[in-house]
Amino acid sequence: MTDGPNPELRDQLGPIGMATGLGCSVVVTLVMTIGGGVLLDRWRGTEPVFTLVGLALGLLGAGCELWELTKVGGKPSSRKPPLSRGIERVSTTSRTRKATTRPDADREQE
Repeated sequence: MTDGPNPELRDQLGPIGMATGLGCSVVVTLVMTIGGGVLLDRWRGTEPVFTLVGLALGLLGAGCELWELTKVGGKPSSRKPPLSRGIERVSTTSRTRKATTRPDADREQE
């Protein structure tokens, strides 16, 4: 029985996961903003106005996500983008929790 992907495959899966996550977030951003624009246009009776505003906001949001990804993958800087700080905070917290759990805590619950 295997314990998961080997280290070589695991190294390849990191960028694939990042690209998949970025693609999904760009698609969701565009669908939400354009869809919201279409719904507002139908409700207000102003056909192309809010759809175009939604498109512009979606493209702006997708551009920000791409820009942040380039900052994460680029040279290290003293100031990290907001998403990177959040990811770093979550990963640090999970490491701290793993380090502070006692191995005998599972035995006490039995």
